Amino acid sequence: MSSSEIFARAQHGLSRRLALLILRRGALFAFLLILLVFAVSAPNFLSITNVVNVFTQSAILGVLAFGLTCVVIGGGSNVVSGGLDLSLAANLGLCAAVYSRLNNAGLPAWQAIGLTLLCGLAVGVLNGLSVVLLRLPPLLATLASMNLVAGLELVLTQNTVLPTDSPLLDTLADGTWLQVPVLAWVLLSVALLLGLLIQHSPYGLRLYAVGEYPEAARAAGLGLGRYVFSSYLLAGLCAAVAAFCSAALFSGSTTGSGEVLLSVVAIAFLGVVFSRRLVANIPGTLLATLLLGFLVNGFQLLNISSFWVNGVQGVLILLVVAVSGALRKEEGGQ
Repeated sequence: MSSSEIFARAQHGLSRRLALLILRRGALFAFLLILLVFAVSAPNFLSITNVVNVFTQSAILGVLAFGLTCVVIGGGSNVVSGGLDLSLAANLGLCAAVYSRLNNAGLPAWQAIGLTLLCGLAVGVLNGLSVVLLRLPPLLATLASMNLVAGLELVLTQNTVLPTDSPLLDTLADGTWLQVPVLAWVLLSVALLLGLLIQHSPYGLRLYAVGEYPEAARAAGLGLGRYVFSSYLLAGLCAAVAAFCSAALFSGSTTGSGEVLLSVVAIAFLGVVFSRRLVANIPGTLLATLLLGFLVNGFQLLNISSFWVNGVQGVLILLVVAVSGALRKEEGGQ
C-alpha cells in the first residue's frame, strides 16, 4: 500500500469519526441551542410552570414514541424492511373510543380499563402475527392494520366526539404529585419502566441482538419471531396508555388521532442521534420528545404557525435517516 493510500484512508477515518462526533454531540448542542434561543426570545419560556407544561403536553407523543422505539429496536432500523408500526396513532384513537364507550355504558372502572388495555394489545397481536407469521414487511403490515383500526374507530364513534368522564381521567387531567401534573409523571414513569426493561435487562439485550444482528442471534438460539412479536405487544400497550392520556386531556374520544403519527415517527428516529451507537433507545426517545415539545411550545409562545413544526419534523426525519443510514452503510463496507 502506497503512502498516498495510507494517508487517504487515515483522512477518511478521521472525517468519519468527526461526522459521528458531530451527529452525536450535535443533537445535544441543538437541544441546548433551541432552549437558549427561545429563552431569549419567548416570554417565560424557562419558567417552572412552562417547563412542567411541556412535560405534560408531551405525554401522549412520548408514550407512543416509546412503543415505536421498542418495535424499531426489535425489527432493526431499516425504514423499509426493519421495525415499524404505523398503526400506533390509530390504535390510540380506537382505544380511546373503546374506553369512552365502555365508561359511558356504566361498566366498572377495572373492566373498562382492562378491556381498553386488551384492545391495544389486540392490535399489537395483529401486527405481530402479520409480521412474524405472514412475513409481511412491517411497513405494509402496519399500514394495513392502521386503516383497519381507523375504520373500527369510525364505526364506534361515527366520526364524532365521544365525551366521557371518570375518576381516572380526572386524576390524569387535573391531578398533581409534588406539584407536578400526573401526565408528566406518566411520561417519566413509562420512560423509566421501558428504560429498565429495554436498556438494562437480558430481554432488552436480546431484543437489540435480534434487531441489529439477526443472523448472530439466530445462531445463538434466540427465537427471532418471539422477540419481534413481543415488541409489537409493547407498542400496543403504549398505545392504550397514551389513549388514557388523550381521553384525559380531551375529555373523551376525539377524531383526528392519526395526525400525530408524523410527530411520533420523528421523535423515534430523532432519538437515535442521542445514542453513542446511533441506535434507537428509550432515553434518546425521551430527549427527542422533550426537544420537539420545547420546539412546539416555543413556536406557540412566539405566535409562529404550527405548520412550521411539521416542516421541521420532516426535515429532521430526512436528516437523521440519511446521515445515520450513510454512516452504517459505510461501516458495513469497511
